[in-house]
Amino acid sequence: MPDSSPQPESTRELHAGEIDLLAGMIMVMQRRFMPGLMGELSRGKVSFAQFFLLGHLCSQGPMGMSRIAELMDHSTPAATGLVQRLEKLGHISRSHETNDRRKVTVSATPKGARLVDSIRAEMVKNLENLMRLLEPREQRAWLDIYQKITQHSFSRLQ
Repeated sequence: MPDSSPQPESTRELHAGEIDLLAGMIMVMQRRFMPGLMGELSRGKVSFAQFFLLGHLCSQGPMGMSRIAELMDHSTPAATGLVQRLEKLGHISRSHETNDRRKVTVSATPKGARLVDSIRAEMVKNLENLMRLLEPREQRAWLDIYQKITQHSFSRLQ
């Protein structure tokens, strides 16, 4: 006979209301952890999509337009527009391959790398402050969870 006693909180899946609560928390955390990015966004300089691409170029190195379109889940023309806006701001540069001028490689510029570095440093500072609120096992659990989510998020691109 199956056990019909209530499950402890830590072993039951979240219900829709709790998932909605989590979504709200993520939005608040984004706003609180990235005020520098929010400042850039509010001044109309860099969008979330542009910052994501720029950060990826800084961490993974130069890439071609088809890879950018795949990474951003955009069409190639939409990815080209994204790249053009970042290039106009001086955050990235494009170069043509010597053996096939139709192929373009996109790289972060020093200006783009400085923007990513400054916002990432601000995020690290904010996360360090947050970690002081958590026990070491909670800190580790959070890191493990985010690693799993990140791996899942990028696994479809490989």
